[in-house]
Order: sequence, then C-alpha cells, then structure tokens
Amino acid sequence: MQLETCEQLTLENMAGWLASAAMIFGGVVPFIPQYREIKRKEDTEGFSLYVCLALLIANTLRILFWFGNHFEVPLLLQSILMIITMFFMIKVCIDVRNKHQITKQKDRVFKDFQSYVGFMVLFTLVGSVVMYLLVDVKIFVETVGLLALLTEAMLGLPQFIRNFGNKSTEGMSLAMVAMWTLGDTFKTCYFIKRKQPIQFELCGALQICIDLAILIQVYIYRNNILLVRPTARVD
Repeated sequence: MQLETCEQLTLENMAGWLASAAMIFGGVVPFIPQYREIKRKEDTEGFSLYVCLALLIANTLRILFWFGNHFEVPLLLQSILMIITMFFMIKVCIDVRNKHQITKQKDRVFKDFQSYVGFMVLFTLVGSVVMYLLVDVKIFVETVGLLALLTEAMLGLPQFIRNFGNKSTEGMSLAMVAMWTLGDTFKTCYFIKRKQPIQFELCGALQICIDLAILIQVYIYRNNILLVRPTARVD
C-alpha cells in the first residue's frame, strides 16, 4: 500500500515537473516556425512586430506583478524567456527589412532594433520605480497583473487586424497560430488547475478566442494572395 502511494506521488511529481517545463518553454515554441519562415523567405510582411512589442510589455508587467503577488516561479521564468525570444524576433525582422528596404521610412515609430531596446529599458525602469513605491497598495498590484495578462491576451489582435486589412494570411505561419491555440488552451487549464490569480484564467480564455478568430481568417483567406504590399508601415 505504501509502495503504491510512493509510486503515485512520484508520478504526480513527474507530471508536475513536465507541466512546469511546458509552461516555461511552451510559450516560445510557436515562434520557432515563424522565425524560420522569415529567415527562409527573407520576408516579414505577414508578421506584425506589434505582436513582439505587446509580449515585451506584457511580460515585463507580469514580472513586476510577481513582486507584489508571488505567483508560481515557472510562470516568472516563462516571462523572462519570452522577453529574450521577442528580442530575437524583432532583430531578425528588422535585419530582413533593412536588407530589402530601398529608402528609409521616416514615419515608423520604432526605426531600428535599438529603439525597441531603449523603449523597453525606459519602460522597465519607470515600472520598477512605481512598483517599488506602490508595492503595498493591493489594488495597484492587482491592476498591474490585469494589465499584464490583458496585454498578453490581446497579442494576437495586431495579427488579426493585419490579416483583415490585407485580406490575406500569406507570410503568416499557420503552425505558429496552431501552436498558439494549443499552448493557450494548455496554459489556461494549467492556471485553473493550479489556482493561479483570477487574472490568469480570464485573460487565458480571451486569448483562446482571439487565436480561434485568426484560425478562422486562415480558412476564409486561404485562397487569397497578398498582391499589393503597403508602401509604409508603422510597426
């Protein structure tokens, strides 16, 4: 009887470790096929850099939220890894655009990789100071958590808007979106199972809805080809 109990505990521990590992690394896996496609085709037209910016802001806010409300460490590690991954995605996109850009576009808010880094450094410093000063104010901490997860939940929205405007999903990795959907479903179940703050559960559900909306676009625009590329971009 005792042996069976020990075996059961061991299996539960292994399952817990596997789930934690999936949470840490699962978030970045969907971006691998998109990264490879950008490198292979040397084309970023189907991918919105606002997705990367939204994830940088969301995960920075989530790390700040951790200092006021200590959620599970795997979720904290996930945020750190995601920030690193997003900088890799931004770098490859900007390198590809600069390689094929004939004239510099002056209307773009973020003109180069350094502008993204500078913005995030400033954002992190300001956020850290404010969190340090207000870390004991519960409503402020919970609001930061809500903003972090709501921003992450809406990360697919720029991609949805771009697809809608282009009436095409050409250049966007279907594997990436499919992995988004599976990953968001898994992590929402994880949040519920591990009884994480309510912000995680609500925003996870919203994220799944947006993922499904993008998959519907893939079906609707499956025969459409992006014939005319915009002459100016703001991302």
